[in-house]
Amino acid sequence: MSRIKALLSEYGESHQNSTNKLIHWICVPLIFFSIFGMLRTIPVPEFIQHINPLLNWSNTILVLVLVYYFSLSIPLFLGFIVWASIVSFGNDALFKLYGSTHLLIISIAIFVLAWIGQFIGHGIEGKKPSFFKDLQFLLIGPAWLMNFILKVVK
Repeated sequence: MSRIKALLSEYGESHQNSTNKLIHWICVPLIFFSIFGMLRTIPVPEFIQHINPLLNWSNTILVLVLVYYFSLSIPLFLGFIVWASIVSFGNDALFKLYGSTHLLIISIAIFVLAWIGQFIGHGIEGKKPSFFKDLQFLLIGPAWLMNFILKVVK
């Protein structure tokens, strides 16, 4: 069994309840988006900003996350390029529209509310979130959803 197949299977064990699954479809993308929104608000040294305006902490970490997904599954990685673009350009647009402080407040609010939703879902499921066992499952949650869309890991 491939590593990604094993990880998705293990993650899926604590995500069987239909209500918990629905909550995850809403909350996991929101958490992902909000984390990168928070990272987008960290100031970038001006000399880096002059090199390329896309060089910021959010995009730097996003590239590292994409490398992780590439190491697990090239088809999932390709799907995540689309999602990473939405996250990057969406947060950049919010940053330009509302500024750093408002993006930070919006991102923190989304992050907190989405995690409350996640824990409610796991309460309904009756199982602990997978990341309590292994932090890497924080990145497997989005991969689990992406695999439902792409159906590339069977």
